[in-house]
Amino acid sequence: MNRRTISRVLAAVGLVLLLLLGLNLAFPLPPAPHYSPIVLAADGTVLHAYLNPTQKWRMKTELREITPVLRKAILEKEDRWFRWHLGVNPVALVHAAGRNLFGTGRTTGASTITMQVARLLEPKERTFGNKLLEMLRATQLELHYSKEEILQLYLNLVPYGGNVEGVKSAALLYFQQTPDYLSLAQTVTLAIIPNRPRGLVLGKNNAAVLHERNRWLRRFGAAGLFPPQDVEYALLEPLDVQRHAAPALAPHLSRRLVRQFPRQAIIRSGLERNKQSKAEELTRNYVRRLQELGITQAAVLVVNNRTRQVEAYVGSADFRDFASRGQNDGVLAVRSPGSTLKPFLYALAMDRGLVTPKQMLPDVPTNFQGYRPENFDKHCNGEVTLERALAYSLNIPAVRVLNQLGVPAFTDKLRQAGFENVTRNRTRLGLSSILGGCGASLEELTSLYVTLANGGQYAQLQYRLPSLLPASAQGKEGPDNSSKNSTPLAVGREPTNMVPLISEASAFLITDILAQLTRPDLPINAASSMRLPKIAWKTGTSYGRRDAWSIGYNKQYTIGVWVGNFSGQGSPALSGAEVATPLLFDLFNAVAYNSPNNWFVPPATLDFRLVCAESGLVPGENCPNQVIDYFLPNISHGQRCQHQREVLVSADGSFTYCRACAPAAGYRRELYPNLLPEVSAYKEAQGIPYRRLPPHNPQCQLVRGGQERAPSITSPTANTEYVLNRHEKQQLLLTCTTDNEVRQVFWYVNDKFLRAATATERVFIQPPPGPLKISCADDHGRNTDVLVTVTELD
Repeated sequence: MNRRTISRVLAAVGLVLLLLLGLNLAFPLPPAPHYSPIVLAADGTVLHAYLNPTQKWRMKTELREITPVLRKAILEKEDRWFRWHLGVNPVALVHAAGRNLFGTGRTTGASTITMQVARLLEPKERTFGNKLLEMLRATQLELHYSKEEILQLYLNLVPYGGNVEGVKSAALLYFQQTPDYLSLAQTVTLAIIPNRPRGLVLGKNNAAVLHERNRWLRRFGAAGLFPPQDVEYALLEPLDVQRHAAPALAPHLSRRLVRQFPRQAIIRSGLERNKQSKAEELTRNYVRRLQELGITQAAVLVVNNRTRQVEAYVGSADFRDFASRGQNDGVLAVRSPGSTLKPFLYALAMDRGLVTPKQMLPDVPTNFQGYRPENFDKHCNGEVTLERALAYSLNIPAVRVLNQLGVPAFTDKLRQAGFENVTRNRTRLGLSSILGGCGASLEELTSLYVTLANGGQYAQLQYRLPSLLPASAQGKEGPDNSSKNSTPLAVGREPTNMVPLISEASAFLITDILAQLTRPDLPINAASSMRLPKIAWKTGTSYGRRDAWSIGYNKQYTIGVWVGNFSGQGSPALSGAEVATPLLFDLFNAVAYNSPNNWFVPPATLDFRLVCAESGLVPGENCPNQVIDYFLPNISHGQRCQHQREVLVSADGSFTYCRACAPAAGYRRELYPNLLPEVSAYKEAQGIPYRRLPPHNPQCQLVRGGQERAPSITSPTANTEYVLNRHEKQQLLLTCTTDNEVRQVFWYVNDKFLRAATATERVFIQPPPGPLKISCADDHGRNTDVLVTVTELD
């Protein structure tokens, strides 16, 4: 062949290729089919499925689900030469033309699998012209897709009657299994129906389907497609099937995922199917028992601590309960967190060196610049250790520690932990944030406790497993387009970008406290009625008993529970201890019953030291009672204990001396409690006996003590406007706290003497309108002023 001939051949080939390319551009392939979005569990089983936009069940069959048995049966029945032709089988066309022309045999169209795919993608009337177009499309499909992809398209589009399309949809809706888990008999059943989807309807024409199935099984056996023994067993398998509802586990998370990834046909979640099913069942049955108490909803989150993978997600007790707003997602709902943030606060305070577990904290009525918190039971204890304050969830000590730490330091850490409501409102948050004054979701709170379980290292909760598709194929399924109304969900893998929120040492100390069983929030009869799980947990109850929380963790899992009403209505029975914790224990017993029995160990950054049992501080000169306490070396404060102070007392014990007025002889040295003024005032007011200082030497003319021990005016609050009704003759309350040696105070209004009173006496006045200066002086000459404004209403 000479050069000219070769050139002409190449030119002709090039012309043909250009022609084909032009035709391909002029007549592009039809768009990919719209699949039914499905959400998978971690093991690959289908958790939840949705109708596609055309209201059909068309679930995408993955290549790995096309078993050799299914492939053999389909190819033997539909297209034996599928592997060798280019979309059109010319031999089959000639045979079909002969049969149709001469009327011998069954009339057929000789459609290949590829031609059927072309017809299913673009349904048209069965005419000779459309048949030609179908063949051209088949050739075009062969040029664009591999044989495996064409077979996959076919199995995703074949009809099974009604609105069921695709082998995966049929397998799930009739056999409740994915195609790769079907038996030989079930696989052959699904292989034969697409040719007669109206006549062979599973659940309606089971006898006809059985007859046709067995006919094809014998035929496949005679062709040597499957071992004879397998065929014999398949022939004996009964066919008693009916249509089932589509899988509908984890409806709330499934909806989140589908909204966030609207263009993905298959979304792989990290949920564990058994845990999810058990969590839904326990939550539904538990709330059913609470309904007579006016409690209708609950939400649950189960997290694997090591991977941060969410393994169970229950957004409500019953998604289909419209009366109780079951479609609301309680995992995302922003509610008052009650006391659930206290462990995190104390951990931060430990990291700042402000407190240690056995340090004493005042638990007395206190005015924090106008904010007067109360304990849940309205009772105060005088002084308590930090570990007792946390175990008993006392409010006043928590507010005191937050006041010492600073609200911005606390809220900045919550912002780092992903608290969206805190991030939006952190400049407006105050001391009440530690008692539920900031909004939080179950998702955020549970993530915070996962942080405690992981030694203070924070990472986002993860909801999806890594995609099994290559990066190029992932783009075809759809980009990561987040819905405006959904929180972005992390892709599941062991987190690497940890954020240290608290130290490992303080996380352990908090865990050690929260694991104690001697505490008031242990449910009544819990110890006798069930096996207590080895967990650390904290409860919370919001103001008005609208929300009950209980969040617990061990080495393997963290479980968060919220119980309440989506309407926001409270219930007298709603409390974290009595309502949320029993469900928490049930969940731990159900989903973590086989967890290894190991527990957290103290990190190397912790150490022990002796502290005074009376104060929890490093022992001073007068600390005979000492206990062991944890501390953070080089971080925890080394303040010396001064819970007692030496006082010079007259020989008869009737009064005390200061250093300036002490006589040369005739006195003795004694130790007296060195209480904070607010603690001594509380004990005085409650009649709690304590060793009180005798009055000071009345003959001493010196002003002693300095302003640091001056009276503290607790009412009225400085720089506050008071609106009083003139006709009701409303009065203003004057109270103060003083050093425990003070016996008498003197009140002044606008620098005019009002009256003398005992240190703990409540004084009432009817003040004039306008600016008001309130002054209080004690019997040691120390003075405090506050300025307020009084407005009168007619």
